[in-house]
Amino acid sequence: MHHPKDRKYTKDHEWITVADGVGTVGITHHAQDQLGDVVFVELPEAGTTVDAGGQFGTVESVKSVSELYSPLAGEVLEVNDALRDSPELVNQDPHGEGWMIKVRLADESQLARLLDAAAYERLIGE
Repeated sequence: MHHPKDRKYTKDHEWITVADGVGTVGITHHAQDQLGDVVFVELPEAGTTVDAGGQFGTVESVKSVSELYSPLAGEVLEVNDALRDSPELVNQDPHGEGWMIKVRLADESQLARLLDAAAYERLIGE
């Protein structure tokens, strides 16, 4: 599985794409594969402030509960409400329909500290 090259990644297995100062955040294919079947996703309310590397929610699978960490700091503009009723979207389409939050970024230059797809794949041994 190759991870999309149009985004940046964290060592905690989140991804982010950025357009017009807004970052869309989710977890990677590798992360959902390690978790197993996702049964519940807890996300923050719109208007919440998140820190770079700070926890913004949890994802619960049949195997475990894992914290979700924001790649960058900013204000949550939108959460993916579809995950309330269909948490399995995280497994089915982690880089697309399974996105989690949209954040108005406080400082886009922080992107430079994140991993590109090649570096992320080296991290996870692909």
